[in-house]
Amino acid sequence: MDTPTVFEQIIAGDIPSHMVYESDTISAFLDANPLAVGHTLVVPHEPYERLTDVPETTRIDLWTTVHKLLPAIESAVEADATTVGVNDGSEAGQEVPHVHIHIIPRFEDDNGSPIHAVVNQRPDLGQSELETIAETIRS
Repeated sequence: MDTPTVFEQIIAGDIPSHMVYESDTISAFLDANPLAVGHTLVVPHEPYERLTDVPETTRIDLWTTVHKLLPAIESAVEADATTVGVNDGSEAGQEVPHVHIHIIPRFEDDNGSPIHAVVNQRPDLGQSELETIAETIRS
């Protein structure tokens, strides 16, 4: 039997947390190592590793929960805006192999960067390369 993820342990109540939302399929709690006040993680109860592993009904619950919590979090911490993000896979920075969505409140003076700052080396693509990629995705 595999060791439960830290998120499974939080959901089970084995690790203390500041839970802000619970349903039959989804839990949300304050991040123990927050990037901002109110930084919240939204997680499915099942330990799906990647977004593509999450079944449709759970995906709907997951994103509906994000949609519901976002204004409540912004209001609670008087945030000016929010960054919502998913690190999907270890190469993308996913540290816990259990899908989780970050809701990170943002403030005018937080000196944070936009999501475009995640990657330091951007590709230099021409129109034909962009069209090839777009066509491949469409097909």
